[in-house]
Amino acid sequence: MTNNKSIIEYLPDFLDYLEIERGLSGKTQENYTRFLQKFFNWLQENNYTDLKPEKLNDDIIWKYRVFLSRHTDSRTKKSLKKSTQNYYLIALRSLLEFFVEKKINSLSPSGVKLAKDKSDKEVKFLKLEQVEKLLLAPNVSTKIGLRDRAILETLFSTGLRVAELVNLNREQIKIKESSDELEVAVVGKGSKVRSIYFSNRTIKWLKTYLDKRTDMDDALFINYKPGIEKTNESRRLTPKSIEMIVKKYVKIAGLPIMATPHTIRHSFATDLLANGVDLRLVQEFLGHRNIATTQIYTHVTNKQLKDIHKNLHGKNRLKE
Repeated sequence: MTNNKSIIEYLPDFLDYLEIERGLSGKTQENYTRFLQKFFNWLQENNYTDLKPEKLNDDIIWKYRVFLSRHTDSRTKKSLKKSTQNYYLIALRSLLEFFVEKKINSLSPSGVKLAKDKSDKEVKFLKLEQVEKLLLAPNVSTKIGLRDRAILETLFSTGLRVAELVNLNREQIKIKESSDELEVAVVGKGSKVRSIYFSNRTIKWLKTYLDKRTDMDDALFINYKPGIEKTNESRRLTPKSIEMIVKKYVKIAGLPIMATPHTIRHSFATDLLANGVDLRLVQEFLGHRNIATTQIYTHVTNKQLKDIHKNLHGKNRLKE
């Protein structure tokens, strides 16, 4: 589909799309407007004021990226950080995703490459055998160990954020005797609702844990502080408690990496990607609003693919 609107003239439509179809807040829309305005100003300064979406090409995007790379912040008098450059580029990519949604001919969102930031923190994750050691670390003959096994299994099975985990309630975990499936709706960042799924073994450990519970607390995961059951104090575990629990079993399992609940979330995501799950689906599993957030994991899996190709492809099977 084509029409006579320039890219700049699509801003009001794009903001309506962010509000209605993506459910973003007014503040977030303001941020998108601010980041896109730099692109619009650059278009005007470079005689692209009337540029139509279908005329946007790789060469124009490249020139804009060069501009961002060499641009000096008027306040700090310093060049833009790579991470700041990427905010502008992600906003532009979102505009192109809007064009795709509305069947408006333009450059593919993937044509907007993000700036490589060498200062980015490396994504830390556990290999599957390390995850297994961690999951087996709790002593399940005790009620605390049984709870902790259920916590660790849930973190790896669902990829939940720690805040999402502690907000789970018992009434959400409806395990049917005749079924090995469990799907639960959770509310994540930005009030975004998504479904999470539990593996067969996680369902088994949750059922075992819940069968041992004799209290009436609403929370799925509770603390067993001595005497707390005799008070009106909430027994729901806090994010800090979960972090301490994970830290405890990392030490017991003798893992070389100081894993956190978020490391388990990273491990969940990299395991999915390593097994061929599409990046868009991983984005849905994790509850990311923007695909750019999920793309941090591709650096890990790309390295894995490179190593597999180097070590296995054609090795010892082709003559020199």
